[in-house]
Amino acid sequence: MRRNPVGICAALTLTLVLAGCGKGGSAGGDDSSGKTIRFVAAKYDDDTQPYWEDLIKDFEARNPGYKVNLEVVDWEQMDSKVKTYIQTKQQPDVLNYNKFSDFARDGLVYSAHEAVSPQVLGDFLPVFADNAKYKDVQYGLPFISSARLFFYNKDIFAKAGISEPPSSWAEVEADAKKIKKVGSGGAKYIPLGLPLGPEEAQAEFSIWAMNNGGGWVDGSGNWAIDQPANVRTLDYLRKLTKAGLTQPNPETTNRKDVFNQFAQGKIGMINGAVFMRKGFIDPVAKKLNYGVAALPSEDGGTHHTLGVQDYLVAFKKDGGKNRTSVNKFLDFVYQKDNASKFLSTEGFLSVTKSAGEALSSDAAYYKPFVDALDNAEFAPTDNPRWVAVDGAVKQRIGTAVSSGDPEKVLAEIQRTAEKNG
Repeated sequence: MRRNPVGICAALTLTLVLAGCGKGGSAGGDDSSGKTIRFVAAKYDDDTQPYWEDLIKDFEARNPGYKVNLEVVDWEQMDSKVKTYIQTKQQPDVLNYNKFSDFARDGLVYSAHEAVSPQVLGDFLPVFADNAKYKDVQYGLPFISSARLFFYNKDIFAKAGISEPPSSWAEVEADAKKIKKVGSGGAKYIPLGLPLGPEEAQAEFSIWAMNNGGGWVDGSGNWAIDQPANVRTLDYLRKLTKAGLTQPNPETTNRKDVFNQFAQGKIGMINGAVFMRKGFIDPVAKKLNYGVAALPSEDGGTHHTLGVQDYLVAFKKDGGKNRTSVNKFLDFVYQKDNASKFLSTEGFLSVTKSAGEALSSDAAYYKPFVDALDNAEFAPTDNPRWVAVDGAVKQRIGTAVSSGDPEKVLAEIQRTAEKNG
């Protein structure tokens, strides 16, 4: 994992956002003039597609002759979809994704300065622009950012006799045991939500590993997936699972499932994201009595957060014939009003100065997440090998807390990283 540069809080002071990161077809759409492009967007929630449809309709009205065909893909299918696009040479003109460096390595995408105007380039917050580079050249266009903190149900805590959120792993375990003993109307609460299913297992594991001195790479940037700290992390999570302190079958449970259960008041503790309130809690129970705290660490001392950012990337097609259309569309996407509307719709943190300044209300909720980014660690998305590692983690890491051996599982993923080196 990579540490964010110190001082990000100051850079993000103005990026606190209010949350609540024409219809097109999914096939074809390219024309000989290069004025029709295809855009594949990741689905964050049910508001994603309506947002893009409205924006594209506005773009096409303001730019006669230009057309954008839209395809919205759920995150659970995104990796396989993108793999198919690349293998069949049917990549879109613009892609909303959480990886970029393998495309840059293979010469498939425009650099950032080719894809957007100097005004847009200068609007990106430096910390996110720096994390969008491959071999010191920016290829990824930062689109949204997110941070993770520890969410806990205050009512469940009160019933269990817990007065404050846990700071150390020992306290997490002790609190989970207390929660396991209480229930409502005969129904037992889930003490700790632990999503290690294929949707986002890499993020959940990262959260625990980084707070135990572990991570994906060592200080020199070499893969260190099977390091002792990571083994100890999985041993701890396996212990909680075997003791019945998590939901059944963490290895097949996806993030959205535990987020929904937390919103329903069924889970005492989870590692949650900044978009939890807008995307999960408010639609179910706006009056849910919950708190947000630093992510617990093994020693209860230093607390790291997982920094997450998604990107837009622009693919080169037909000898660059699509570049003008891509430029026009991306510059329109990053206009202050358009970018800030997406943030307010989806509940993410801003990656641009202008959008952050446009949406600086509701700081009470967002400030802890922005502050946490000062001690954030990111996945090594600038390494093209991360694509293979990410896929292997999603498929295998969960087995380490169920039927597999943590040391062996990590060794297998380490070999995957080195094999694809």
